[in-house]
Amino acid sequence: MNAITAVEDEVRELVRRRGVDPVSDPASVRRLVDEVIAEYDERSVAGSLPQLVDQRLAARQVFDAVAGFGPLQKYLDDPTIEEVWINEPTKVFIARNGVSELTTTVLTADEIRDLVEKMLKSSGRRVDISTPFVDALLPDGSRLHVTIPDITRRHWSVNIRKFTVRANHLEDLIQLGTLTPQAARFLEAAVASGLNVLVAGGTQAGKTTLLNCLAAAIPPHERVVTCEEVFELKIPLPDVVSMQCRQPSLEGTGEIKLRRLVKEALRMRPSRIIVGEVRQEETLDLLIALNSGLPGMCTVHANSARDAVTKMCTLPLLAGENVGHRFVVPTVASCIDLVVHIASARDGRRVVREVVAIPGRAEEDVVETADVFATRGGELVRAEGWPPHAERFELAGFDLPRLLSSLQPYDV
Repeated sequence: MNAITAVEDEVRELVRRRGVDPVSDPASVRRLVDEVIAEYDERSVAGSLPQLVDQRLAARQVFDAVAGFGPLQKYLDDPTIEEVWINEPTKVFIARNGVSELTTTVLTADEIRDLVEKMLKSSGRRVDISTPFVDALLPDGSRLHVTIPDITRRHWSVNIRKFTVRANHLEDLIQLGTLTPQAARFLEAAVASGLNVLVAGGTQAGKTTLLNCLAAAIPPHERVVTCEEVFELKIPLPDVVSMQCRQPSLEGTGEIKLRRLVKEALRMRPSRIIVGEVRQEETLDLLIALNSGLPGMCTVHANSARDAVTKMCTLPLLAGENVGHRFVVPTVASCIDLVVHIASARDGRRVVREVVAIPGRAEEDVVETADVFATRGGELVRAEGWPPHAERFELAGFDLPRLLSSLQPYDV
C-alpha cells in the first residue's frame, strides 16, 4: 500500500465515523485531509511508513478521491475545459476551447464504474442492464451521460458536459463574438415582444447558452415554466418553475416523459413556456401550446434554419397516425416566428449563422421563410427579410424599422 492510499483510507474512515457528507460539506473533508496528512507525516518520519513526497499534491489527490470525482476532478475544476469523455479506461478525452485532446489519465474499468456510481448518487438516477442509458446532473451543474454494454461494444462510455457560465445575457454573446450588436438588439426586442423563437444547431454548438441569454430578455413580470430532460437552463428571472423528466423505477413505473411535462406546464399559469430541446412527439404538444397564444422558445438539433423548420414539421408526426402534414405544416408556419441558427467555428468559437423569420404562410407542405440576418463573407449582416407581428414590437415599445436599419449604429 502506498502512502497516498494509506492516507485516503484513513480519511474515509474518519468521514464515516464523524458522519461527514463529502458532497454537502467539502470544507470538513479538507480539514480532515490536512489533519491526517500532518499526523501521517509525523509517523512516517519516526517509523517505517513510506513518506509523502509532495504533501500538497497528496492532499489534492486524496481530497479529489474522497470529496470529488478522483482523477477526473482536475478537469472539472479547469475553467478552460468544456467537456470530458471516456471511451475506454485508457482513453480519457477533454475538449478545451472546442478542440479535443487525449489526456494521459488512465483508469480501470472498476474505477469508471465507481466514479459513475458516485456521480449518480446525488441525482437519484441509475444505470443498469434494464436502463443502459442515463442522463443526470452533477452537483456543479454539469451534465452526465452514460451508456453501458451491451449497448456499447465493450467499455462504459461516459460524457460530462460542463456547465461553463460564459454568457448570461445577449450582451455577453456580443463580447464573445457570437452575435453582432444589431442582431442582439433585434433578438432582445423580439423576445420581449413575445415572438416564438426556435434555436437550432448541432451538438455543442451553444444552443442552451443562447437560449439562456434569450430568456434573460423576457420581461421580469412574466411567469416562465421550463421543461427539460435534465436541468440545464439557468434563467435569471424571479418567477420561474423548472421541471425535468424522470426515469422509470425498478418496477418499470413512474416514468415522466418530456411530453407530459409540456402538458402539465399549461396548467401552471405560464406567461411563457421554454422547452430545453425537442426530439420526438413532444414537439406536437409544444406546437399546440404555442398555437393557443402562449409565447415560447425551444431548441432543436439541425444543420440550418431551413432544416430546423423541416424538422419541426416532421417530429410531430411521431405522436400518432392521426397527426398529418395538413395540420402540422400550417401550425408550424403560424406558431414559429423566428429561427436562430448557431454553429461552432473551426477555432472553437460559437457563432450565430442566420436569423430567419417565418411570415406565417405555407404552400404545398413548404413553410415560407425570410432571412432577417445572414452570414455573408464570414460576417452576420442584415438581410432583406422582416419578422412577423410588427404590431407586437410596437406594443412593446420598439421601433422595428430602426432596429433593422443598416444605417443605425448599435454600440455594445
